[in-house]
Amino acid sequence: MALPDLRDITVEYAIRMCGGNHIGNDILILDEIANIPLPREPRRIQCLLLALCTKGSGRYVVDSVEHNVVAGDLIIINQGRVIYDCTVSPDCRGMGIIISYDFFNETIKSVHELSQLFLFARTHPVFSLPAEKASFIRNTLTCMNQKIDEPDNHFRREMMQSMFLSMVYEVSNVIYNVQSQKDERNTRAEEIFTKFILLVENNFRSERRVSWYSEQLCISPKYLSETVKNVSKRTPNEWIDAYVTMELRMLLRNTQHSIKQIAQSLNFSNQSFLGKYFKEHVGMSPSEYRRS
Repeated sequence: MALPDLRDITVEYAIRMCGGNHIGNDILILDEIANIPLPREPRRIQCLLLALCTKGSGRYVVDSVEHNVVAGDLIIINQGRVIYDCTVSPDCRGMGIIISYDFFNETIKSVHELSQLFLFARTHPVFSLPAEKASFIRNTLTCMNQKIDEPDNHFRREMMQSMFLSMVYEVSNVIYNVQSQKDERNTRAEEIFTKFILLVENNFRSERRVSWYSEQLCISPKYLSETVKNVSKRTPNEWIDAYVTMELRMLLRNTQHSIKQIAQSLNFSNQSFLGKYFKEHVGMSPSEYRRS
């Protein structure tokens, strides 16, 4: 049984941390990207974050992969991702939106293709937009920020949905064009990698065998390993270990659960084995990490 995370990033959390115009705990508009509550310590995103950098730069780590952001880049971080080590330059500027997945699913429920296109964002949490597309996103976010600040507007939630959907279409069109330019072989490899990552996200607490993941994907362990390594420059074992290590770091840092309880929640045979695993990947014991 998975232990609860106490400091997940939600819309409610973001509102408490930085304020901003919002509707309940469903949607928050941030008119300054530097105000987005991105953490230094690992936190799991339990909402959808979309932000546009218009000036300056930044960096952050998503699921153990470092990403750099410059002006004109769009950031999309999906629910369930783990983010940490976030920094921005003093001159960093931009806008962002944080929405609950209930709001997101309600908004795109009639558009099936969009959810597939947004899988692209799982392996490309930062990608550069053409200038005219970036301008459209910025203008739409500005308009949403104006309308969301009209509490007497009876239809402001519906207007938010409509404007957000138009923005999603614009972003998805960019994603579609990027995907269509790739050859079929690369598309197939990225599809396998995306499915593998989704499986790992949902099962790393109980399964750490590459053979189990290859069975779920109906391919051989060797083919899975070659494909994942070609697409991501990491082996399947390295990805699995990265997810397990991040979860351990979060539970040790953000909860009061005993190391024995944490070992049980992640399907380690005993506390001693967890300690050896953690020291191998982090360089210190769980107790030392917790004290640090």
